[in-house]
Amino acid sequence: MIRRDKINYYLDLAETVSQRGTCLRRQYGAVIVKNDEVVSTGYVGAPRGRANCIDLGFCIREKLQVPRGQRYELCRSVHAEANAIISASRDRMLNSALYLSGIDLKDNGNYVKNANPCSMCKRLIINAGIEQVFIRDDKDNYRRIAVQDWIENDESLTGEFGY
Repeated sequence: MIRRDKINYYLDLAETVSQRGTCLRRQYGAVIVKNDEVVSTGYVGAPRGRANCIDLGFCIREKLQVPRGQRYELCRSVHAEANAIISASRDRMLNSALYLSGIDLKDNGNYVKNANPCSMCKRLIINAGIEQVFIRDDKDNYRRIAVQDWIENDESLTGEFGY
């Protein structure tokens, strides 16, 4: 029996968490891990008490044909990364890792191509003290991002989008 490596194990958990998502476009799941212990999880969904897009049957950003990576203030949902951060204490997140997996519901359930946290989630990840982010590209491959790179290469100074 071949044992799954730890990074893909945590990305598998993030993918499972994503199945609770309520977005009509993409399902993301996030898992925060410190010292090989799951600290928190999060998935995409409307704030507690508000109707989810899957319940409403439409996505306002899709209705307005807003491109990926733009106008997130129109989105009803809280992103997976943000939900995971909200659910954890900062001392548990310091020097931790965030694992992110996304499924594109508009692309036959394939993994989101070039997945990346949006600019706002990057800011939350930086302030939470998370040290590294692992993003799933396919079932066995991923990217590792040092959060320090986002601090040193601040896209908000150039006006680039988060994706």
